[in-house]
Amino acid sequence: MKRYLAPLFSSMLVLASGIANLANAQGSKSAAQVHLDRAKAAAYRPGYPLTNLYETVCAPALSEQGPVEPTPTAGGQTAPSLANRKVPPRSEWYSEPAKVFDNLYWLGSHGDAYSVPKISGDSTWAVKTSEGIILIDTGYDYSAKELITDGLKKLGEDPAQIKYVILSHNHGDRYFGAKYIQDTYKARIIMSEGDWTAMAKSNEPVELRPKKDMVATDGMKLALGDTTLTLYITPGHTPATISTLVPLKDGSERHVGAVWGGINPSLTRYGVRYYKNWEETFKTWSASTARFQEIAAKAGADTYLTIHPFYDNALEKIHALKYRKPGDPHPLVNKDNLNRFLTIIKECTDAQLARISS
Repeated sequence: MKRYLAPLFSSMLVLASGIANLANAQGSKSAAQVHLDRAKAAAYRPGYPLTNLYETVCAPALSEQGPVEPTPTAGGQTAPSLANRKVPPRSEWYSEPAKVFDNLYWLGSHGDAYSVPKISGDSTWAVKTSEGIILIDTGYDYSAKELITDGLKKLGEDPAQIKYVILSHNHGDRYFGAKYIQDTYKARIIMSEGDWTAMAKSNEPVELRPKKDMVATDGMKLALGDTTLTLYITPGHTPATISTLVPLKDGSERHVGAVWGGINPSLTRYGVRYYKNWEETFKTWSASTARFQEIAAKAGADTYLTIHPFYDNALEKIHALKYRKPGDPHPLVNKDNLNRFLTIIKECTDAQLARISS
């Protein structure tokens, strides 16, 4: 009799374990759904849709399997060498430069071959001050001259007046053009210590790295002439992503723009492990989002300045400026849009955390 009881007992343990695992999985999905519902509720307002953001950042939590650690061959993990990469044709990235505020220009691309999703586009913002220009990000090396140098000239500005470049984080879509700006205009390059370190370890092309220069610190004030930008360290997308507050001028009106420095929480990218596990990654990005949301609110920020125009349909709003009549509201100024953007980032991240928690 005993020889039959042992296998029966083992089978019961396996069954109990399976039931427990199923319950945990269902429980984590249930907990995640609360956050997904909040994110979805924030995803749409007429004229200001953020549905692309919701569908991208919440995708791992919405999937059947939940967040999965990327393999070395997954997208964003192994960069091609400079000799082996495929530079996309101009038609896939070129966009006309635009004056967005009296003291702010957009010099970005409408898409590139390496981003995920492919059509996300990359922003370079140029802040005009009384003593020169501050760039926020530079895009890729192959587009930097045409988008930044030629773009500023088209807008009546002198690219030799570029004094500083803030790099939001250490991924190529932010910094590959920085070496060109550094070498051509002797501009100072600013990035966080954590991201300078990560860039040095990255498998992205060494030839495209700018020389290490200034180190951003949390709450750092970058003053140039009549304008002061404030930089905050908001880790989670990279070891020490930078998010920036920018004073904006629109005729007699004054606004505050917020550049949120990343989109998805990242455990590992381009050969560098940022965090020990997903739990640490999600908790870090969620905390950064909540903190910056509070900072932005206290600063009176009312304008989201995108790093990837795909996520907030920014190019449609920038294009609409051509048709703006005197007295019309500025299409990018919308405090609710900024708040909803950060809410979606946080709730989608919290949903992913719930999916991995039992």
